[in-house]
Amino acid sequence: MTVQDTTILRPIPRFRGVDHKTLILIPPGIMLLVFFLCPFLIMGAVSFYYRVPDGFYEPDFVLANYAAFFDPVFLTALARSLTLCAVISVVCVSLAMPFTYLVSRMRRGIQVPIVILLLCILTLSEVILGFSWTILLSRTAGVSNVLVWLGILDRPVSYYPSRIAIMIAMLHFCFPFAVLTIYPPISRFDRSLPEAAATLGAGPIRAFFTVVIPALRGTIISALVLVFVFALGAYLFPQMLGRPADWTLSVLITDQAIYKSNIPFAAAMSVFLCLICFALIVGVGKLTKKSEG
Repeated sequence: MTVQDTTILRPIPRFRGVDHKTLILIPPGIMLLVFFLCPFLIMGAVSFYYRVPDGFYEPDFVLANYAAFFDPVFLTALARSLTLCAVISVVCVSLAMPFTYLVSRMRRGIQVPIVILLLCILTLSEVILGFSWTILLSRTAGVSNVLVWLGILDRPVSYYPSRIAIMIAMLHFCFPFAVLTIYPPISRFDRSLPEAAATLGAGPIRAFFTVVIPALRGTIISALVLVFVFALGAYLFPQMLGRPADWTLSVLITDQAIYKSNIPFAAAMSVFLCLICFALIVGVGKLTKKSEG
């Protein structure tokens, strides 16, 4: 080995007592500061501004924007939005868990195409998926025409706008995220445990619910929170497939900011939405650590 080679293999020096591994984290930290923390602080400041009637807003420190959260209209919309997102997350993970478990027990040659297909779904934008579901659920060229052809319905009907249409589109959109979240832990799951349960007389379904589900409860909670956050931040699906009574917080924020020009109240709702997501992430982190412990 030459002197030049030994120089190349020499470890990266420290800069003023800072390890080179810490230096690697500086660029993403700067990006997080510039593109997330600073806009969040600006949005938090605007949420306390005073809205000028028939105008824009002016710098101030008022609590009226947050006091509006106690309005019955907002509380009803919040409860409806949280309930919708909770139902979507529970149904999505309930479908994704057995599906992922069955896929993980297949041959590698079958698993790879299924995972690639799920990744292909993720490449589609919400706009494409939203317009696709408007066609599939429409009266003129939707699923109801197939049901009429099969003799199940007398005439075609439209299934949107409705809350069911929002749930179907959101399940289609969030299902790949849930599967890809559950797939790595469940693919590493010890297969001898269900086999041991089978030797004790448990069937496949009972072994799945008594062995697999309890062992992966941390993963299931993480998938539930991930789907809930995605559903809570969804904008296009509720707007395209639902009525105003079915709108989520994201749609209400856009409505206040763009159509009603109430930027301070929209900023207050955005801060509230971010705090909900942050609390869920912190809570699931603690639950996961407790589960692993």
